[in-house]
Amino acid sequence: MSYYLKADKYLLENEEKHGGYLLIDDGRFGSFVSQVPLDARVIDYSGYTIAPGLFDTHIHGIKGNDIMDGEVKAVQEISKTLVSLGVTRFLPTTLTSSKKDLDRAIIAIREAVTEGLPGAQSEGIFLEGPYFTELHKGAQNASYFRDPDIEEFQYWQQLAHGTIKKIAIAPEREGALDFIRKVSIEGVLVSIAHTDATYECCKEAVDTGARNYVHLFNGMTGLHHRKPGVVGAALMDDRAYAELICDSFHVHPEVTALALRIKGDKLQLITDCMQAGLMPDGNYQLGEFPVVMKDGIAQLKSGSLAGSTLKLVDGVKNLQEWSSEPLYKIWNLGSLTPAKSLGLDLYLGSISPGKIADYVVLDEQLVIQATAVAGELKFIKK
Repeated sequence: MSYYLKADKYLLENEEKHGGYLLIDDGRFGSFVSQVPLDARVIDYSGYTIAPGLFDTHIHGIKGNDIMDGEVKAVQEISKTLVSLGVTRFLPTTLTSSKKDLDRAIIAIREAVTEGLPGAQSEGIFLEGPYFTELHKGAQNASYFRDPDIEEFQYWQQLAHGTIKKIAIAPEREGALDFIRKVSIEGVLVSIAHTDATYECCKEAVDTGARNYVHLFNGMTGLHHRKPGVVGAALMDDRAYAELICDSFHVHPEVTALALRIKGDKLQLITDCMQAGLMPDGNYQLGEFPVVMKDGIAQLKSGSLAGSTLKLVDGVKNLQEWSSEPLYKIWNLGSLTPAKSLGLDLYLGSISPGKIADYVVLDEQLVIQATAVAGELKFIKK
């Protein structure tokens, strides 16, 4: 199936293009043309902007559903909700829990993908834990923390039919460097998180193969002028990506702008959203922990932040406002950079000939009007 898109503006990798027609051919982006054949099918979005579909590489749940529910329906509902928010690809994200619950969550993701997801498509599983340390545990359950175990990981990878694409660990744990080396060779993105590691330890982890820092500034040692810590390592190492939650609660707006200046296109926007996203204030659950959500802020009873309720498009909007950078540059951080972090940018993440035609239609306020996955419209705003 082929058709053309007509819009006022298109967000491309290196520019904003104005006017023209964009070919969508067999689920892939084609080229721009100034005129279309007389018999061509044209979807007219005059007055709107076309942007690549967003890619959330760190999301636990939304709208009352959570990956740790361990239910096929929960994964499918998350997929359906995300596409209405402009997200076309995501990594269903677990958290530290019992082996039984992790097994159940992995099986549910696998079965949901096999049955077919109705909206945003999974590009693999993100295991956030259980190989963390306690000081910066956040909303992770420390009773399940342990040293990295390659045999245990391979068991989960087999259970997932090889679809675990990302794992977060604390690099100071015993055996972590050997684990990082082995898992990285298998093509899994090893990320540093919930850690009290030193700057030197983090650098060694990246030397060994780690290539990402989870929710920068949160769940890690901060930046000190004599002890750069995990934050210093994340900011200084150009080899590694760094995730950022741009909701103004997790990181101050001025600090997010600073992180952008330093990391550039190695900064990737995530939500870390949990089941309270899009829900009213009240009581919710994150894994085994009760969570109270008030005014959009989800917290444990201890006061620790428990994920977020952020929409990824709002993260883009926020960072663009705080940094004053062109919209296409910030949009890339929620689409192209996540794809690059996983080595998927050859076919995902931007409007470019030959890439999968995941796109969103935006109004001037960046409100999602429509979303397409592989060229097929999955959401139209009523």
